[in-house]
Amino acid sequence: MFKNRIVFILILLFFNGLSAQTDAAFKIENGSFVYKGKSTPIYSGEMHYERIPKAYWRHRIQMMKAMGLNTIATYVFWNYHNTAPGVWDFKTGNKNITKFIKIAQEEGMFVILRPGPYACGEWEFGGYPWFLQNIEGLKVRENNEAFLEACREYINRLAEEVVSLQVNNGGNIIMTQVENEFGSYVAQREDISAEEHKIYKNKIYKMLKEAGFQAPFFTSDGTWLFEGGSLEGVLPTANGEGNVANLKKAVDAYHNNEGPYMVAEFYPGWLDHWAEPFVKISAADIAKQTKVYLENDINFNLYMAHGGTNFGFTSGANYNDEHDIQPDITSYDYDAPISEAGWATPKYDSIRALMQHYAPYDIPDVPEQIPVIEIPKISLSKTSDALSYIKKQNPVTSDSPLTFEELEQGYGYVLYKKRFTQPITGTLKVPGLRDFATVYVNGKKVGELNRVFNTYEMPIKIPFNGSLEILVENMGRINYGSEIVNNLKGIIKPVTINDYEITGGWEMYKAPFTKAPQDLKSATVKTGRPVIYSGNFELDNLGDTFLDVCNLGKGIVFVNGHNLGRYWKVGPQQTLYVPGCWLKENNKIVVFEQLNEKQVMEISGVKKPVLEDLKL
Repeated sequence: MFKNRIVFILILLFFNGLSAQTDAAFKIENGSFVYKGKSTPIYSGEMHYERIPKAYWRHRIQMMKAMGLNTIATYVFWNYHNTAPGVWDFKTGNKNITKFIKIAQEEGMFVILRPGPYACGEWEFGGYPWFLQNIEGLKVRENNEAFLEACREYINRLAEEVVSLQVNNGGNIIMTQVENEFGSYVAQREDISAEEHKIYKNKIYKMLKEAGFQAPFFTSDGTWLFEGGSLEGVLPTANGEGNVANLKKAVDAYHNNEGPYMVAEFYPGWLDHWAEPFVKISAADIAKQTKVYLENDINFNLYMAHGGTNFGFTSGANYNDEHDIQPDITSYDYDAPISEAGWATPKYDSIRALMQHYAPYDIPDVPEQIPVIEIPKISLSKTSDALSYIKKQNPVTSDSPLTFEELEQGYGYVLYKKRFTQPITGTLKVPGLRDFATVYVNGKKVGELNRVFNTYEMPIKIPFNGSLEILVENMGRINYGSEIVNNLKGIIKPVTINDYEITGGWEMYKAPFTKAPQDLKSATVKTGRPVIYSGNFELDNLGDTFLDVCNLGKGIVFVNGHNLGRYWKVGPQQTLYVPGCWLKENNKIVVFEQLNEKQVMEISGVKKPVLEDLKL
């Protein structure tokens, strides 16, 4: 009797599961996306809640809707919420993902969730927490027990926040991506067997389902990479595919000869690196491609529809044959239809005009632009010696330089110091520099080393009882490609002079700048030594603005405690976006300037960004 009852319950659960899928509010059926029984196209735009001040989320979502879109796609960057081992934050400020999704629902927009665990997105370490590298035996993005256990913890913790917001639970999350562009990683990691890659991606898929994420799931890759990235029973979508025939052929081959057909990343712009030209794509070209999709019933996601900003130390990096690292600029404007500050562009207008003709729903008016102000002069009235400020703390000592990770520090700067009891002259080599360094002898700047330009050595002359100091900046961990597994920061290999390893008595001062420098002592700072500028300014009217940093060298800026991100004189970015929602009547600015090639007495706010001024 008991056995029969168990069988009955299992049968009931099975058919209830089938019924739930059949009655799902959103599903894939007969080669189409279906919402509440009706075929529904997905016209999506990517925006990342992490890159936009919370106060502006609703405005940016309304801008998306007014462009004619019905869906918001967003990455979840694991490291944004898991800031230290065992420390999770899904509630404060921009980290409140549930609030973001609910605002989208209030505005009548679907959400596509892209939780990774790997995200890419030109974000620091592709979204992985930096401290994973400290776990013994862990290998990221592999069928590795330690890594998979960390992924499981993240996925389960994220599920607590968002599973209830899925469309079949009454929310507005319609689809969840499994991993991200895994086919490209398979192609780049030929040292790992195809079978091991397959086991890994299937384990991630299983974790998502076990955590409560619901179908439809999807993968995204270039059409020629579906073999490595696709999963059985999961919709493959294409990134950057403009040829409709290619798209349909690839999807058919991996999805039972039927759609729906979707371009998960349709690029209206492109990413940008320091020391390289800002990439522009014409509005006419994007309008033409959008029309092709609309006329051929192709679903799409504009990546990016609105990029936003890599505030703080969140920007990632790439690499190529010419540059050991290519750090991304602070602005994530991306030449997107909606600019970094949320403005409608000619690209926006051209897409909106097409959507008004093709979309099977009404499109609202464009929201008013957030006010913009120009601050003619902000006095940097106080200067402080940055090296003295950094050295107020007790150093960590070691025979050899330690990495950021060994110092339990994720981001920012570390000052490495070594005292010499005998004079030495020769060639200083720091082959393990990650990523940018200014070098001082007895407090005087004597040179720069730079991973961007592959500069790892310089002449050095250190006198008797002299000190060598190397101030190292982490410019962002690599977020794409096979080198993502090599992401330690600081000085990660021995330092040599005349090919003799320099050991014994290294002192390391941590400078993570998680907050704006406090309790600064005013002092005259010699040119060449890093300096901290600070000042106050008052405003009668509030609005967005852009700080003109073209007279500065390299560093970061805080306004009212908010880290606006990095600046670097090489460009192409020469301004920093300041959201008006972070300003008030009385304001404080703090600038950490590493190069200090000339004294700067003031800084100003301008009404338009400068993102295309390359100075090399």
